[in-house]
Amino acid sequence: MTESPPETKSPLALRFRGFLPVIVDVETGGFDSRRDALLEIAAVTLTMDDDGTLRREETFDFHIDPFEGANIEQSALDFTGIDLENPNRPAEPEIIAIPELFKPIRKAIKTHGCTRAVIVGHNAHFDLGFVNAAAQRVDAKRNPFHPFSCFDTATLSGLALGQTVLAKACSTAGIPFSNREAHSAAYDAEKTADLFCYIVNRWRDLGGWPLPESEIDEENDNDSP
Repeated sequence: MTESPPETKSPLALRFRGFLPVIVDVETGGFDSRRDALLEIAAVTLTMDDDGTLRREETFDFHIDPFEGANIEQSALDFTGIDLENPNRPAEPEIIAIPELFKPIRKAIKTHGCTRAVIVGHNAHFDLGFVNAAAQRVDAKRNPFHPFSCFDTATLSGLALGQTVLAKACSTAGIPFSNREAHSAAYDAEKTADLFCYIVNRWRDLGGWPLPESEIDEENDNDSP
């Protein structure tokens, strides 16, 4: 189900043909979205100034309790540094965290006059797979994200910057990046958001956008962005 957009579309809605890019990062117990635990999830919403400058807006993040029967690889915990036994880890079950994460995204869709959200991620299909699997597990009725389309900053930064690793792409773009803070969902999502904004804004500065008004598709086909 998609939100009913207001009659007046924001610059952000026009830029991406009615779709709202939302940066998502997940930290997990492995690579299999159906079998392995979702341990952290963060989403960053964006906004766009009247001159077409894209920038970060809000960050929403949750530590997640592994779902019942979830697999967790020790190598994944070693990589992310997540300590599941830490009593100060403020974790929520998926059935609470996922709907709470979706609420502000649906609100942003409505605010910007968009039709639905599209996940932006670094190797985005990985994040999309875990979001879809978690949404299915909790029987989320109003998943705001497109079920299969996404924007991948690994691909975009490979084209724009000649780098595909997030830290190296950020460094090339002049975006500060701390390897010590990396592999936190919130931190990685914010850096991915900064990278996406940099690439989109740079493309605009090079003359790649805006398109002539007559070429902007107002139909906002819901099948794919």
